[in-house]
Amino acid sequence: MRRRTKKVLGPVLGAAVFALGAMGMTAHAEKGYTYCYDYWGDVQYSPDAYETVDVLTSEELGLDVKLSSPQGMFVSGKYIYVCDTGNNRILEFERDDTDTIRLVRQIDSIQGDTDVKSFNSPTDVAIGEDGCMYVADMNNNRVVKLDMDANYIMEFTKPDDVTFDQSISFIPTKLAVDTAGRVYCIATNVNKGLLKYENDGTFAGYIGATPVTYDWIDYIWKRLATQEQRAKMENFVPTEYDNIYMDYEGFIYACTSNVSEEEVDAGSATPIRRLNMLGSDILVRNGEWPVAGDLYIGSGGGYSGPSLFTDITAMDNDVYIGLDRMRGRLFAYDDQGRMLYCFGGNGSMNGYFKQPAAIEHMGHDLLVLDALDCSITLFTPTEYGSLIFDAIEQFQDGFYEESGESWQSVMDLNGNYDMAYIGIGRSLLRQKKYHEAMDYFRLKYDEDNYSKAYKQYRKEWVEDHIVPIIVIVLLLLTVPLLVGRIRKTKQEIDRADIFKPGMIGNPEAGDGRQQ
Repeated sequence: MRRRTKKVLGPVLGAAVFALGAMGMTAHAEKGYTYCYDYWGDVQYSPDAYETVDVLTSEELGLDVKLSSPQGMFVSGKYIYVCDTGNNRILEFERDDTDTIRLVRQIDSIQGDTDVKSFNSPTDVAIGEDGCMYVADMNNNRVVKLDMDANYIMEFTKPDDVTFDQSISFIPTKLAVDTAGRVYCIATNVNKGLLKYENDGTFAGYIGATPVTYDWIDYIWKRLATQEQRAKMENFVPTEYDNIYMDYEGFIYACTSNVSEEEVDAGSATPIRRLNMLGSDILVRNGEWPVAGDLYIGSGGGYSGPSLFTDITAMDNDVYIGLDRMRGRLFAYDDQGRMLYCFGGNGSMNGYFKQPAAIEHMGHDLLVLDALDCSITLFTPTEYGSLIFDAIEQFQDGFYEESGESWQSVMDLNGNYDMAYIGIGRSLLRQKKYHEAMDYFRLKYDEDNYSKAYKQYRKEWVEDHIVPIIVIVLLLLTVPLLVGRIRKTKQEIDRADIFKPGMIGNPEAGDGRQQ
């Protein structure tokens, strides 16, 4: 992986961008705030991929009691569910064809056979395939399952297992539910991965523990220290996740904010992971840069350090978007781990955030929940963003020529966009136009795809020229043999002419005489 360190340009550029966002300058808003990184790691601004449709506060949402520190959000069809954490309730909204979002109901009590009939700081919600609602009821130390009429069905509580420290409380914060009704949740102070429950409530263990990171100096010191000194040192343990999202294929996207600047600079940071059912990370990372948000993380505008992802969502076209709580930005990546674009920021203008807490998608539209502003921001793709989605989805559906045309339209709007060149090259590669594909990959230094195109082009060239190649090879092999044979025959003829009939002795010795 190539990475160019910028110790001066990065902080200066970051300071300029953050200052403009913090000041709320009109000029910056008009210019747009969407950008990406090129092959060299330079910031390349682009047309906006998304535009703000509306910022919905408690009043616009039709709430009598204002939102209070909302922390979780889930989309199911045309319905939006929000955890109003400070008010101990779940809110259900409906979005109609005119983009109007209206309140359907609020759930602040639980019906049925349960001793605890109210929520206590609910932090996340999910709707299962069976239509049931699952709520991370944090301060009630449970994940509760309800039917759509808010009737109690069952709950998932503290694991009665030797692998779970019984001295700590079970504090679930985030959750996801698969098609079989299995529950995966994040719990505070649990660093062994995601807690997994079967649909009957049985604890099934942990999956997806993050790799342990440690400092070599501390590791060596621990090896040399006494037992008493070791007891006072911090242990090397896996880090905790911040949020999870289950995609349409049943894979879990998980994000963690426990990353360091050194890991980002080294390209080893993995704040976003995609877990299979075995808990293995299968996220593809074929981009030039890590799937870690901003490259330039110097101090600017009062913010410093790496991007800290607090939530993530994944669309059906395998584009996933991470929400950075540090600078309030949204980072979109394709299925190969290449950044498509980034937008957003901290501030009071539309499209900016004070404390982003959750992100969801509805089709290609995005919704961002702000815990401090107590609002929901609705984004829809612009023409530029829609063309990018069209190109990606056409390629996935096998319409490679149409995908190339869509990428060409993207390039017409943004000639500096690396992904447009690479996208055209990939479409040409699938159309078996290998030489043309090589030209596009060469322009954007895409070595991997260039190698693939060159390999196929070389194979195709050999197949087209196999007859001349065989003829040339045969000629190279046979001509020297023929020449040698002719030369040898000529020498034999010359020697035969010297020994003419009637000659006795050796002419070269000078004693030959005629009979």
